[in-house]
Amino acid sequence: MTEIEAIAPTVAAIMEQSGVAFGTSGARGLVSAMTDRVCYAYTQGFLSYLTEIGEFTAGDSVALAGDLRPSTPRILAACAAAIVDAGGVPVFCGFVPTPAMALYALDQRIASLMVTGSHIPADRNGIKFYRPIGEVLKSDEGGMKRQSVNFPAGRFDHDGMLSLPSDLPEPVDVLEAYVARYREFFGEDALKGRRIGVYQHSAVGRDMLVRIFEELGARVTPLGRAETFVPVDTEAVRPEDKVLAAQWSEAQGFDAIASTDGDSDRPLLADENGIWLRGDVLGILCALQLKAETVVTPVSSNTALERSGQFVRCERTKIGSPYVIAEMQNAGNVGAGMVCGYEANGGFLLQTAVRAGRKVLTALPTRDAVLPIVAALVAAKGAPLSELVGTLPLRVTYSDRIENVPPSRSQALFSRLLDGVSDLERLSAIDGVFSDFAGCATEIDLTDGLRISFASGGIIHLRASGNAPELRCYTEADTEKEAIRLNGLTLEVLHTLLG
Repeated sequence: MTEIEAIAPTVAAIMEQSGVAFGTSGARGLVSAMTDRVCYAYTQGFLSYLTEIGEFTAGDSVALAGDLRPSTPRILAACAAAIVDAGGVPVFCGFVPTPAMALYALDQRIASLMVTGSHIPADRNGIKFYRPIGEVLKSDEGGMKRQSVNFPAGRFDHDGMLSLPSDLPEPVDVLEAYVARYREFFGEDALKGRRIGVYQHSAVGRDMLVRIFEELGARVTPLGRAETFVPVDTEAVRPEDKVLAAQWSEAQGFDAIASTDGDSDRPLLADENGIWLRGDVLGILCALQLKAETVVTPVSSNTALERSGQFVRCERTKIGSPYVIAEMQNAGNVGAGMVCGYEANGGFLLQTAVRAGRKVLTALPTRDAVLPIVAALVAAKGAPLSELVGTLPLRVTYSDRIENVPPSRSQALFSRLLDGVSDLERLSAIDGVFSDFAGCATEIDLTDGLRISFASGGIIHLRASGNAPELRCYTEADTEKEAIRLNGLTLEVLHTLLG
């Protein structure tokens, strides 16, 4: 019998001590705080919870994979050690996109986890967990947090690192099935004649993306490969990435430029002019191409979804894939037809299978970057991508952020804006802050943060990020110029209020 440490803290206690907490996409924190001991604890708590609900037992396999951050291999080793100590069999899927690992694990009906910080800087990382039936939801977090963690005596040194090296198994191939998923559904000539640039940077799926486009018949040019980690955020594209796309497009005449975030579950797609499409616009185009009947998306996504009039049901949720998935499941349970979802960052989720003649695209209810990119390019039918975007109702969204703002400061700001204000007085209180540049406020939505609609048609949405210490500002208007103007002036006000 293995000797264990006398004290068995809960996952919740370890969260509080380390500062590594659950965000909207699993556990996230500073790499310095994500010691081997902390990552081991999270993994053991996850498996203990699955044991409790009958989804894991000794001898079961557990899949794991990671992105290309420098800290990822070390964290994977700690997670694998926890799997072994829990009686499980770690199945290493390699350094691959999150949806490729998820597709494999869901097909095998086994638990899985992905070590990734997605788009956040390299000094941070995270772990995303999947039950055998799908992504861990907010309703599962309480069960994980109350689990007690048993640490084998001598397993970790004084700094919380593994005392002895822990090697990962040889990786299994999960990419072949993921690539075949798109080749077999869309066909080998789906993108024939298209010239596509692939902005590779440090995305874990950078080579896979090239392969998929080539197998769909496109001529592909890799671009911008980086050997150090680049924090590409599909929801707040960096100015330098906007410049690069425009330069590449002008110099090489691409029909489109495609990319993803770090773990390749969120897409970036630029049109023939090198202009990056917003993720929520890409989500609408994909849903239209798949002939979706019910579409689920967070409250921050572009309202062109409803204005298009093309879908039977449009459901809005809090921001984060767990909320989108939960609502997709509800829709599926009541027979809402073909159900899908997407986020403002572009990640597309498929709750029900899609059928086109004899071809079937199986469900994949987790964020996927490849499907919306390919679907939009196929929907364009050889015409300029900008023309396809032009078929949607004209609503433009824009987002920016103030960094180094902990969630507690964001919540304090929201409370200050509405402190002591009754429901009837809220609009007047908000008018006093934003009316000089936004006009008269007509509606306040507190679904997730503070979302304000104005008589002018403009929308301002303020929200604390669930993955990083950031205060995000989303704006929407009838023109890009107005959306950017609203965003910039709102950020000026926020800087003043934050001091």
